[in-house]
Amino acid sequence: MPIVEAISVTKTYQLGDTAVNALDGVDLAIAKGDFLALTGPSGSGKTTLLNLIGCLDLPTMGEVRIDGTSTAALGEAALDQLRGRTFGMIFQSFNLIPVLNVHENVALPLHLHDVSADERRARVTRAIAAVGLAPFAASLPDHLSGGQRQRVAIARALVTEPRLILADEPTASLDSANAFSLIELLQTLNRDNGVTFVFSTHDDRLLRNVRDVVTLRDGRVQAARRLPEGELVS
Repeated sequence: MPIVEAISVTKTYQLGDTAVNALDGVDLAIAKGDFLALTGPSGSGKTTLLNLIGCLDLPTMGEVRIDGTSTAALGEAALDQLRGRTFGMIFQSFNLIPVLNVHENVALPLHLHDVSADERRARVTRAIAAVGLAPFAASLPDHLSGGQRQRVAIARALVTEPRLILADEPTASLDSANAFSLIELLQTLNRDNGVTFVFSTHDDRLLRNVRDVVTLRDGRVQAARRLPEGELVS
């Protein structure tokens, strides 16, 4: 069974007297171990679909199913629990708290879970080490490069041990050296740790290094293709 299924998903927003279909009958299945990119021009529906997959919003029509359960059938408390145990989120703007150090930023999601202090400390240490930032655990975000701050965001997404990580334009604000280093890290986490990733991206640097690409246009799936494993392009 897929982790996530989108079935004939439509999302409509009302702008004044006009109804705008951000998504219009989208079908998508995400399986364990996928390394998948959603791409397309601005306004194509990438971020809307990512938000529906991550249970941050609900479809107007159609269904999003998580492990076979429709998100529309769940109340807000159940959706919160589902988000907490299933998804990790990586945002383009990092969303780090500047007065907290790396360790404290990564630990934040665990304060919403029933995790003991010892377990919390162990998980955070593992997540920071997994992204290569162990020497910077006590550093504040302002003392880190853009690439390092994005790695902190990845560690924060990993720390809850989610089944699926959703990333909105994770490489867009990075220079080429940091972008390729980050892509290599994500590939390693996918290959060696079995972490499933879904990206929303315009970035060719990332698109050349994913296995599956789903192209959206005007809220519909225009194309879907599976690529051979790419080599990093420097």
